[in-house]
Amino acid sequence: MNNPKKKQEPGEPQETYRQAVWRRFRRHRLACVSLWVLAVITAAAILAPVIAPYDPEEIAGPFGAAPSLQFWLGTDQIGRDMFSRLLYATRVSLFVGVLATAISTAVGVVLGLLAGYFGGWLDIAIMRFTDMVMSFPYILLVLVAAAIFEPGLWSIILILGFVDWPGIARLVRGNVLSLRETNFVKSSIVAGMPGRHILFSEILPNTVAPILVYATSVMALSMLDEASLSFLGMGVQPPAASLGNMLNSAQSLTVLTKQPWMWIPPGVLIVVLVVAINFVGDALRDALDPTALM
Repeated sequence: MNNPKKKQEPGEPQETYRQAVWRRFRRHRLACVSLWVLAVITAAAILAPVIAPYDPEEIAGPFGAAPSLQFWLGTDQIGRDMFSRLLYATRVSLFVGVLATAISTAVGVVLGLLAGYFGGWLDIAIMRFTDMVMSFPYILLVLVAAAIFEPGLWSIILILGFVDWPGIARLVRGNVLSLRETNFVKSSIVAGMPGRHILFSEILPNTVAPILVYATSVMALSMLDEASLSFLGMGVQPPAASLGNMLNSAQSLTVLTKQPWMWIPPGVLIVVLVVAINFVGDALRDALDPTALM
């Protein structure tokens, strides 16, 4: 049950929008814990060259060694330190998630703004193209694109970035259609303000909240897609480490049953990252809801 808002005392400064959003976000304890978890994991990934005891591609010990004081998470099938590879793999997964989300969000926002504001033939053309992209099975579209282009980190980022934009475009278009009928936008049009000013200075700031919430789900989905493609050998290529290609060894029954340290840590880390991002997204959705800021 939510706590009632504290009564405003005479002379007390009025609570700002950001303060109200942060107050509501903090009510979601799982989201706050998730934020700390993401911060710790991100810091560890960024500091991987400092924290990792071995080079992730170096053969540092015996093949398939169990966890020990020397190798905290054991070694893989060719003797590379699993802990070091896990740190670098997390860096790759976060990099893919953030950059692919940034590309898809940028593309979706621009197309959604143009379709919703100008309407007419431009709206019809953009929305029909969006519907065509969305009509393909998502995972099939990703697999086909990954098969066409050379596997690698940047290929995966660009593929996911240019496949995940339709949902954001439709979301932004719907918000723009609603905001276009508001008095402050109509007054700007009557005043002769240029279209770019109305779009990016008045309409876009009022659409940021739903975009931000949707982007969290896109980021989680992008990280899962990268892991899936790398697991299938169509993503990040060995010897570079990613959470997906670290799980590739689990295809062996021997590894799956007798060497769990090779697949449990990357598998658990993927789950933790995706769940934490989704918790943060759910909290942002509630915190940014303009009808529930009291």
